[in-house]
Amino acid sequence: HASSIHVVMSANVTDVVITAANAASVLVCLLAAILVFVFKLHKMVTYRLALYQVLSGLAFALVATIKIIVINRSENPYVYDRVCITIGWLTMYCQWTKLLFTAWLTFHLFCFGVLHKNLNHLEALYVVTSLLVPAVMAAIPAITNTYGLSPLGGCFVYVQNDSQSIAVIERFVLWDGPAMAVLLLASAAMVVMVTSLARIVCRRVKYEPMIEGDQFWKALRQLLPLAIFPILFFMFMLPVFAVHVQLARTPSLGRPLTLTASVFLVLWSMTSGAVLIAHITLVKCLSKQKSIVIQRNSNSAYFSSHAIQSKDNECSHIAASNSASILNNNIILM
Repeated sequence: HASSIHVVMSANVTDVVITAANAASVLVCLLAAILVFVFKLHKMVTYRLALYQVLSGLAFALVATIKIIVINRSENPYVYDRVCITIGWLTMYCQWTKLLFTAWLTFHLFCFGVLHKNLNHLEALYVVTSLLVPAVMAAIPAITNTYGLSPLGGCFVYVQNDSQSIAVIERFVLWDGPAMAVLLLASAAMVVMVTSLARIVCRRVKYEPMIEGDQFWKALRQLLPLAIFPILFFMFMLPVFAVHVQLARTPSLGRPLTLTASVFLVLWSMTSGAVLIAHITLVKCLSKQKSIVIQRNSNSAYFSSHAIQSKDNECSHIAASNSASILNNNIILM
């Protein structure tokens, strides 16, 4: 009995900690989105691509926060089951949305860095597919009735510990499998893109001067920071996939493995917002510093010009005085 109470108290503390972390993720992503609009960066395609990453992370963290709050409220099983299905659908939808936005972002960067093509005109395609396809993928478990209360606690796609159950297979087919494929392809694309860009940059630095306003350097400065989002996806989702595989093999470790996956998912959302905030802050600081330097140079040029003009006026005044003196002397001599 005492051990059961200890387990329950430990679970409650863990839920509180993860809920607080998800709430912090919501605030960080919300702040990042607000900064994008405050500085009117949403008018640029590159920042909109980053904004989609942050908004999908915001939605996922918000759903995760709500999920943990309601999982222990099962007074009315009928209502609870409906809530669980809704949260399961929202969780799968948000995961797929972030996955597709990451996939499209990697594709966009790859086309720029390797194929040397600017695909800004495909932004609408990125958004539409990233919003509609997840709705279909998330609806399948709802149709097969595999959303619901998991023995591990909470609303998960699978509802049994049996690794051969249709729910576990469905989870790997509908999420883990496609996400792992995107992760591997995105990783390979990023390696090829970085190698190609490094070669291009070395060649241009060697043979062409870095001209202010050059379209290549301008596009590179805007797009390169976006590469951090696929990298974050790789860093935090690979452990999650490993946890899911181990969970299917060892169901008895359900709770600790599920909590481990939750931690990495929280970090995935939080770092997306934190990276964008850091990038905007850095860009604004550099822009302000550049403005100060330009203003200082402008003032120096103004004072130098003013000094030269004063010196010219002084020389002209001296010359005029000399001319007047010579003219007076000539008059006297006459």
